[in-house]
Amino acid sequence: GVEQMASRHRVRPQHYEDEVDDDDDTYGRSYEDEPASPSNSRFMFKRDSHGAPSLGQYFQPTSYSVETKEADATAIRKVPLAPPPGYSRLPIEEELTTRFPVAVRVSTTPKRVGFEVSPAVSVTPGPVSTMDLDVVPSVTPGLGTSSCSDMLRATPIPANPSVSTPLPSTPSTPNRTPQHGASKHKQQSLDVIAEYEKRKLSEKPSINLVVIGHVDAGKSTLMGHLLFQVGQVSNKEMHKYEQESSRIGKSSFAFAWVLDQTGEERKRGITMDIAHEQFDTDKYVVNLMDAPGHKDFIPNMITGAAQADVAILVVDATTGEFEAGFEDGGQTREHAIIARSLGVREVIIAVNKMDMVDWSEARFTEIVKKLKVFLKGVGFKDADITYVPCSGLTGGNLIKPYADEKLLSWYNGGTLLQSIDGFTPPTRAVDKPFRCCASDVFKGQGVALNVATRIECGHLKVGDNILVLPAGEEAVVKSLMVSDELRTWVVAGEQAIISVQGIDVTKLNTGSVLCSPSEPVKITTLIEARVIIFGIEKPITTGLSVILHYLSASESAKVKMLVSLLNRTSGEVIKRKPRFLSKNCTAVIQVEVARPVCLECYQDCKELGRITLREGGNTIAAGLVTKIY
Repeated sequence: GVEQMASRHRVRPQHYEDEVDDDDDTYGRSYEDEPASPSNSRFMFKRDSHGAPSLGQYFQPTSYSVETKEADATAIRKVPLAPPPGYSRLPIEEELTTRFPVAVRVSTTPKRVGFEVSPAVSVTPGPVSTMDLDVVPSVTPGLGTSSCSDMLRATPIPANPSVSTPLPSTPSTPNRTPQHGASKHKQQSLDVIAEYEKRKLSEKPSINLVVIGHVDAGKSTLMGHLLFQVGQVSNKEMHKYEQESSRIGKSSFAFAWVLDQTGEERKRGITMDIAHEQFDTDKYVVNLMDAPGHKDFIPNMITGAAQADVAILVVDATTGEFEAGFEDGGQTREHAIIARSLGVREVIIAVNKMDMVDWSEARFTEIVKKLKVFLKGVGFKDADITYVPCSGLTGGNLIKPYADEKLLSWYNGGTLLQSIDGFTPPTRAVDKPFRCCASDVFKGQGVALNVATRIECGHLKVGDNILVLPAGEEAVVKSLMVSDELRTWVVAGEQAIISVQGIDVTKLNTGSVLCSPSEPVKITTLIEARVIIFGIEKPITTGLSVILHYLSASESAKVKMLVSLLNRTSGEVIKRKPRFLSKNCTAVIQVEVARPVCLECYQDCKELGRITLREGGNTIAAGLVTKIY
């Protein structure tokens, strides 16, 4: 539910029924609670009728004696009132001109007060009862004395004296822009792409890494131990995990508890939801996502893989365990297929639990040989795959080379951390229209809703208007947060929490697409896609019911038409309108969705142009959207 999702992001959930309309009354105070000043005490209400002490008696004005008053009057009368020798009073016009040569121009004929404006603006004269002054826009604030303050109504000098001050709406009431308005204008005029280019010169690039693999392959233990070795987890925290896990008889799960934070995950000993962490390498800032390996939580795994740039596929080296995950029905195969269909091109194969097979070269070579053939058939290139032997429990070959002759005698490759630094920096589509898909939605402070997402393309600023589809509702970005830090802007590739307001909670759900109102995503119920059929047990025919997955969204759908069968190598059409599709073939099909979905052609937006089809708990096909009807 929302509470479990919110706990994942360390945000306390809040419900609408908890809010009270009159919260402001809680902080109300009476004027009698304010500190009183002696000068205002005589105006205070006295509760003498109830016998309560009056505050006025503590602040009585000081009384002076008759002698003191007479002495003060005598001292005042002794002050010489005559002007000093040589002083001659100038006429009022000359005196003002002399004292304020730049600020004031005196008019000898009565006219209405006005500002110097362009000839296009006319000022209607009006009657005045006293001598009037024309105040020029270049009056310096602070000139004049208290006797002239009521007479001089000046506007501040602009930063550039050559720029004239804007004309107020009325001569007596100048317009003043609110402070928050200027701040909003500054944010709207911010050049995000230019700021992003500056940041790339001073900061490490970020990379989104998902950890996938069969259940019980040791994914959480492996990455938990890696986080501990790089210093992301303190010794105190690790000691606490060791004691707590030993208390319930799961001492070997201590490192896994670094990522498995919920009570149910720790009790069952499996990962159920995506866990997020971050750590630094010499080259990257890595946003780590630990995906569940159990078959029941494949939708959560798809959510994590959809946000990833690269992946670590963890396999169990122990005899029998690797075969269980790799054979038909194992999650090693399905996770690799899903990751590739969602755009992951580079992968590290972490051959875990090598200590259980005594760091055997023969076992490592056997696993590599089987995986090479399979991964090449899925679509991975040999140059984009790295194989690393390691041990999550002992920490061997994670960040330092394992000092054991059994491994050093045959392995001369890098550690797991060095292999992560070997990933190619991903390119970000920051200049394209803004697109992202909500992977989690939870209640924020006040009326705001928080959206956990990865920015797929484009950029976003605080104060921007966004369009939420397929609901068709607009919202305003209230704040942006990346790695628990507030930001004023985010760009493609960043994992962010977007706080929005102005939209009903029923209109924004997991799988909703957020986009630019000026360039919205297309909404459709019928698409055409070029797909690869995997190792299915029964052929695909027209009318087959499937589940369509794209990014973090999933919808019920059916295969409406088999358009053509293609050659896997050349892409040429072999047969039009085939009766069925068998395993390991390539075809063009039409898919009809039960409810409207937000998709785009792959050539327009790669992230929203990839789909995955699942049926009966198995992934049967994956491909690219070629046409939207």
